[in-house]
Amino acid sequence: MEVVHLAMVFPASRIRMQEDSVEGTTLSLKNPSCSRGSGLGRRAGLLLAIFAGVMPGVLAKGLLAQTAPSTESSRKATEKSNAKGEVPASAKSSSPDGAVPVDADTYHIGLDDQLMISVWREPELSMNVVVRPDGVITLPLLNDIHVVGLKPIELQQILTEKLKSFVSEPQVTVIVQGIKSRKVFLVGNVSKQGAFNLEGGETVLQLLAAAGGVSTFGKADSIYVLRTENKKQIRIPFQYKKALKGRTQDDVLLRPGDVVVVP
Repeated sequence: MEVVHLAMVFPASRIRMQEDSVEGTTLSLKNPSCSRGSGLGRRAGLLLAIFAGVMPGVLAKGLLAQTAPSTESSRKATEKSNAKGEVPASAKSSSPDGAVPVDADTYHIGLDDQLMISVWREPELSMNVVVRPDGVITLPLLNDIHVVGLKPIELQQILTEKLKSFVSEPQVTVIVQGIKSRKVFLVGNVSKQGAFNLEGGETVLQLLAAAGGVSTFGKADSIYVLRTENKKQIRIPFQYKKALKGRTQDDVLLRPGDVVVVP
């Protein structure tokens, strides 16, 4: 701490200050007419005043020294992220809640499928619907609309056109939230027979695995798939043992409505 010189003159008491060393700080009070105790008290008061005036500056410098590296590190991390082309987490967008990935070229809406109809800025017209057994959904203002066999984009265009009578420049989005119409069927000597939902891309071998595999008495070499094409039913043989060895060309890609038979 630097040396501080103070000189004060009081006409009544003729207080004269001179230099005394108090722990490295040159401060002194000398008053011929006052007691020694009074002089010590004033020295203590001056020391407290100097301490209060100097310490805030020292503390501020320390805080600045600690904050600067942190700010600099944050800036460098941001620059590094930008250089890599990374997108901040807050700027990343997510897909609509509950959306199911579908192939826009091959998927057609079917019975029991779950759809989200969203009309921008029209919450009363936006809702979740399930395709009824008659292939119809019901919407406010539009009543019943037959949707089975349509692609989502086709239904979107139909709804947009119909809503023009009620809404100025309607913007409609159709989101598939659940697919229950695409089913395949497994019968015969397997651990679990029944209907299975088909999301797309599954094969006969995958279906058998999901059903627990061929039972002890099942004839693995005689498995076949029944499929309807052009209103005619065809029979597709399945080479179970070859598919197990990894020969993908022998694993049949399933389609909605296929029936896999395990004799």
